Amino acid sequence: MSISSPEGAQQPTRRRRNRGVRRVTIADIARQAGVSKTAVSFAFNMPQRLSEETTRHILEVARQMGYTPNPIARSLNTRRTNAVGVIMPQDIPTVLSNPFFAELLSGVGEVCDAEGLSLMLIPPLRGSLVEATYAALVDGCIVTGLEANDKAVRALRLRKIPFVMIDVDAPPDIASVSVDDFGGAYAVMRHVLEQGHRHIAIVSFTSFSGRIEDYTGTLKHRFDGYRRALAEFGLQLPDATVHVLESPCNVRGGQAAFHHLIQLEPRPTAVVALSDVLAFGVIDAALAAGVRVPDDLAVVGFDDVETSRLLRPALTTVRQPIREKGRRAAELFVKMLHAESEEPPVEHIVLPVELVVRESSVRAGALAQHSV
Repeated sequence: MSISSPEGAQQPTRRRRNRGVRRVTIADIARQAGVSKTAVSFAFNMPQRLSEETTRHILEVARQMGYTPNPIARSLNTRRTNAVGVIMPQDIPTVLSNPFFAELLSGVGEVCDAEGLSLMLIPPLRGSLVEATYAALVDGCIVTGLEANDKAVRALRLRKIPFVMIDVDAPPDIASVSVDDFGGAYAVMRHVLEQGHRHIAIVSFTSFSGRIEDYTGTLKHRFDGYRRALAEFGLQLPDATVHVLESPCNVRGGQAAFHHLIQLEPRPTAVVALSDVLAFGVIDAALAAGVRVPDDLAVVGFDDVETSRLLRPALTTVRQPIREKGRRAAELFVKMLHAESEEPPVEHIVLPVELVVRESSVRAGALAQHSV
């Protein structure tokens, strides 16, 4: 049998229970350690202001009392969160399904581990990157997939926190890390043309403009490289034999691109994909449709993620130093974070690329003629 009590009669019991789980405060630690509350705050936030012995004593007392600092309160005291954010225009599941981003984040993570920083992924918040940028509790950001005039980048400027951009034509006052996109695109397109292909489909990731003439940044430089190689063989971009398809930058996007390109007339004999993951989708759909790679359709990519050499047929691609790109961007960020000057020197780093020829674009008998 249960006995009910008036609501008011239960309140003292609740109050006693709440008092039993009261959080330990810095005042409690100060009393127990025989120091001031300021000293306790210094021990957690600015230990250099105390002697090593005093700091060690306070932290030991805090540990024995089960004290854990409130991270939000601590960040208010130090004006630091000890976190770097990586801003990306896609949702987290999409980003993490792309091996390019996994390698990029590994490079960033190497520096974070060495510097004692946390890494936070910042995707759009309720569809808005600007809102996500303002909401992120970070000391600064590494920005991927955006142009310098993007609203989210302007929001970072207004917050006045350090940030570094990746793969962008950054203005003089924004630090950046990129690769030789023009050189890589020129090399891989010339390779395709040297194999005798004249009916070509270029599979690009979806742009903000949807018009080749409006491409900027990475897209512009890669298409400029493709144009240069095509022009050397008397071809233009686009023309009746060189088609451009835009697809989401994932395996499904590459699969969809294949199903579209096989309907083209004349049908392309080679696919030049702007990323390895798009090339993976093209190859997967081609093999499922009974189209042999490279005998019926040559396929090349751009990135050289680890899966590219494990694929069968292994993927011809442009090797860019993805992990190093992430690492160098994080190093620039740390340098800016610790700079004594309010306006530290701005660096723009451009890393080299390399064409890697494998089975997906060259028949087995001819592969020995190429360096891999």
